[in-house]
Formats: sequence, structure tokens, C-alpha cells
Amino acid sequence: MCDNVHMISSQRQQLILGRLRTRGAVRIAGLADEFGVSAMTIRRDISELADKGLVKRVHGGAVSSSTLLAEPLFAVKSQMDVGLKDSIAMKAVELVQPGDVIAIGGGSTTYVFAQHLLESENSTGITILTNSLPVAELVQTAENKDVEVIVTGGVTTRSNSLVGPLADRVISSLRVNLLFLGTHSVSVPRGFLTPNSLESSTAAALMSIANQTIVLTDHTKWQLTSLSLFAGFDDVDTIITDAGISPEDAAATREVARSLIIAD
Repeated sequence: MCDNVHMISSQRQQLILGRLRTRGAVRIAGLADEFGVSAMTIRRDISELADKGLVKRVHGGAVSSSTLLAEPLFAVKSQMDVGLKDSIAMKAVELVQPGDVIAIGGGSTTYVFAQHLLESENSTGITILTNSLPVAELVQTAENKDVEVIVTGGVTTRSNSLVGPLADRVISSLRVNLLFLGTHSVSVPRGFLTPNSLESSTAAALMSIANQTIVLTDHTKWQLTSLSLFAGFDDVDTIITDAGISPEDAAATREVARSLIIAD
């Protein structure tokens, strides 16, 4: 807990900005405990900072406005919106059947999906192709040894994904039943975007070898922007998001998407 619990709002807000510079993201509950104030006080501080364009509000916290066009580090992303990712992941696990050959892309939401999948009976006898180093490590250390993992190789990104020509060549020689991808942002009616052009190319390569592509994304991604389009809505079979998506975003997405599933 912060020593000075009686600090004024401007002091708290400067500390919040400092935390964002070092962490990339903060959670309301964590800041409330650290500063010894209520969650409502932290929400008010974040709202004021967001109104000034200094931060971006997300579910349960905030991210630095300077990182909106950049991919956050995997360690940062994995701490954000954990409950939302769980609900999305559990719904996605239902799509996998024992013995399937699947691909899992990089990112924190797909990592949580892999965690839930490996804990379920649906993972029996499956083969996983992945360009995610955390997912590959997860499979290797899992108690379920009845899972084969193939890693693409390539250049490492900030999100611990392997991308680039080497990864694309390995991918092009293979085939999978299902592909599970994350995304940095969702733009209606454009599609799905990422800040990294090499990551965009590797995502497209994965889609080219998949019978079905499923995008796993929490509702906050509809409020973000990014640079490189890797898929249009026609390229994706199913989108799974959480119940926090606004009615407006859900309605607009259903106009252009093949299938939108909202996890409870």
C-alpha cells in the first residue's frame, strides 16, 4: 500500500501514469489496494486521465494511450481482462473434438484458451500447431501428455509470437481442422487488425491452411485501433467474445460476420 493514503487526485493520477509507463496496463482493484482508496476513486482518476487523452479505459483498468497502436508485451496482456478471457476460452474449447489437428495463434486470449483446452477431455489425442512460445511451453509442461505440439519457428514479437517468412514457409506445408486466433483490434466493417505487419502475414498464412478460423477477442478490442489488416469478416468463420460487448457493436458485427458467439 502507498505510504501517503491522503494524497490528492493529481498526485494519484501522476502515480497511475507512472505505473502505466512501466507496466503498460493497470487494474483498478490493484491500484485501489496500493493507494488505500476505493475502487470508485480510482475509476474517477482513470476517467479524468482518459478525458485528457492520457490513458485508454478498458474493462477493469486502463492501458497507456501511447500503446494503442503497439502490441503490448505478453506479460502485460496476460494480466488484463482475465475473467473475460476465461469465458471466451471455455466457449472455444467446446468447438474442439478429441483427435483434432488445430492451430493456435499468439496472444494472451489464445493462451488462456490453450490452458482450458489442455485441462479438458477435448484435448485427448489432438495435435497443436502454434507460433506462440507460451502456448508451446504450456503444452510441453502440461500433465496431459497425449498432445503433440508443432512450433513454426520464426522471429519473436513483443507478444512472444513467432512470425516472418520462416514461420510462413513451415505453415504453408501443413493443414489443420481449426485455427484459433486473437486480434489486437476489431474494425467494423473492415475486419481484424494487428500492429505488426509480419504478424499479420503469419496470421494470414495460418488462415490459409485451416478448414475453419475462429477469432477469440474480448469486447474492448472494438474500441482499439491498429495498423495492419490480417483478415476481413468474410475470412473468419466464427467470432467469440464476452458478454461485455455493447448492443451496438454486437448488432453491427452480426451485419458483416458469419457467426458471432457471445460467451456468458
